[in-house]
Amino acid sequence: MLEYAGSHRAGLQRNRGEGVAFVAILRSLDWVLLAGIVGLVAVGLWAVSGVTRFDIASNPNYYLDRQIVYVAVGALALLVALFVDPDIYRRFWRPIYIGTVSLIMIVLVVGRAARGSTRWIDLGVITFQPSEFGKLLFVLAIAGFLAERARAGGDVGTTMRVLGLGAIPVVLVMAQPDLGTALVYMAALGAMLFVAGTPWRQLSVLGALAVLLIVTVLWAGPAVGVNFLKPYQKSRLTCFVHPQKCTVDARYNLEQSIAAVGSGQFHGRGPKNATQTRLNFLPEHGTDFVFASYSEQRGFVGASILLALYLLVLWRALRIVAVARDLYCAVVAGGIVLALLFQIFVNIGMTMGIAPITGIPLPFVSVGGSSMIANLAAMGVLLAIHARGRVSRSSRRR
Repeated sequence: MLEYAGSHRAGLQRNRGEGVAFVAILRSLDWVLLAGIVGLVAVGLWAVSGVTRFDIASNPNYYLDRQIVYVAVGALALLVALFVDPDIYRRFWRPIYIGTVSLIMIVLVVGRAARGSTRWIDLGVITFQPSEFGKLLFVLAIAGFLAERARAGGDVGTTMRVLGLGAIPVVLVMAQPDLGTALVYMAALGAMLFVAGTPWRQLSVLGALAVLLIVTVLWAGPAVGVNFLKPYQKSRLTCFVHPQKCTVDARYNLEQSIAAVGSGQFHGRGPKNATQTRLNFLPEHGTDFVFASYSEQRGFVGASILLALYLLVLWRALRIVAVARDLYCAVVAGGIVLALLFQIFVNIGMTMGIAPITGIPLPFVSVGGSSMIANLAAMGVLLAIHARGRVSRSSRRR
């Protein structure tokens, strides 16, 4: 199990007093991580400005203006999360968990359907996707359960209870249906179990069960007439595993995406000459396939800048796991980082044919408010964990 900057009990005693001063938090910020986040947001806005320029002829900046508003709201969420002590999430993990599950359940009842999925709640003024915010809330809640049972973290019973708690939101998200987001939840859950010190034997068994589940869903179930996936989901997986069996219509998106990435070459074609995007040959070029459109317009140079920024953010975020002041903070950091890495890999991978096509947005780049706000809030939580870990170490050295 990892060693942390301060004990859980010391953290509670510290929080009973005046708390960590705002000045101390600012002095202990990971400014490199913050710079990486700002860079990603800036590149994301640059990408959106070019990718969506020709989507609405009467207003070329329509999506860019909306995205700027989402960034402003997300920046506010980051600041709020920065000055909230993570121990508050630990103490209220039960209400957070119940609220997350309830919100996802409400989507299935009153949610708005789009492209065959019911993922959004329409409040008239705003429309948001609860499962995107659930990625962060899910981590905060499950980490609280693991922190409460830190001494029994290696017990099979504890692991089974964690899986039971995690399975409920995962199944609800899959029922929307949103397989991609459900996989993000599962990846975060695996990371949290690892950081919490779950024995390798148990992790190996869970890995084997995951493989068995995949086999059941993809092959065993359909063989006996039980289909767990929607037809379009099966088509996407079939195209990934057996491209030769894929129909022309089913492989259209992937072929256009690969063509867009390749046509960008070294310097990119620019927004005006990026025909795959401008002429709308590539569907969903502002959301699911935004990396392909961005690569077509900005080329290898632009794609390298974006990937370098992702690498910087992931590297600094992984360091936070080691400087966290207690187990709860370390588990939260691990879950957030792995979920972010999973989304980046799958989204970029699917545009080049090395991962199956899913509805996972590209963090900080894809057009959409829920993803942007939720990801910036998650970065705020990471920065808060880092700052308080540094302050805890400084106080111990005095």
